[in-house]
Amino acid sequence: MTTTNAVNPYAALSGSSAATATANDAGSADRFLKLLVTQMQNQDPLNPMDNAQITSQMAQISTVNGISQLNTTVASLNSKFVQLQALTGASLVGRDVTLQGNKLSVEGGKAQGAFDLSGTADRVKIEVLSPAGRVVDTMELNAQGAGRHGFEWNAAPRPDGDPYTFRVVATQGTVVVPSTALMRDRVLSVNTDGTTLRLDTENSGSVAYSDIKAFN
Repeated sequence: MTTTNAVNPYAALSGSSAATATANDAGSADRFLKLLVTQMQNQDPLNPMDNAQITSQMAQISTVNGISQLNTTVASLNSKFVQLQALTGASLVGRDVTLQGNKLSVEGGKAQGAFDLSGTADRVKIEVLSPAGRVVDTMELNAQGAGRHGFEWNAAPRPDGDPYTFRVVATQGTVVVPSTALMRDRVLSVNTDGTTLRLDTENSGSVAYSDIKAFN
C-alpha cells in the first residue's frame, strides 16, 4: 500500500502565493479547493483527515479572502470620501476660512484675526506688527477664558501689499498662558492627490483640508 503524507493546502498558499491569492480571490479559492480534493484523494486510509482539520483549513482560506474583500471595500469607501471632500472643497472657492497663522490682511479698512487660549488669562493683548517686526498698534482685550476668541483691527492696507502680522500676549498673574494665533484666509482653488484634499489659499499657500479650523 502506498502512503501519501497529508498535505496542508493553506500552507501551499502562504508566502508569495498568499500575496497573489489576496489579489485574486476567485483564483485563490479555486486553487485551495483543488489542493483539498487532491489531499483527500491521496490521504492515508488508516489515518484520514478529520472533519475538524478540514473545517480549520477552510476557515483559514475564508479569512484570507475576507481580509482581501475588506481591504477592497475600505479602499473604495476612502476614494468616495475624498471625492465627497473635493465636492465640498469646491464650494469653498472664494470663501474665507480660519486656520493657524498670524497674518492680518486688511480689507475695507478692517482686519480680523483670532486665537485659541489653553487656559484662563486675566490679561490678553494683541500686538500688531509691521513686515519688519515693529509693533505698530496694541489692543487690550482684558481677561479672557480658555478657548477661541476673535478680534477686529481698524487699519489702512499697506501700499506694498505685504500683510501685517500679530502676536498674542496672554498672562494669568505672572504666568504666561500658551496661545495659538489663527488667521482668516481666502480659498482660491482646491486639488486632490487621490487620497488627500488640499486647499490653495491666498496667504498661506497649499494647506490640508484637515487643517481648517472654521469656515467663515
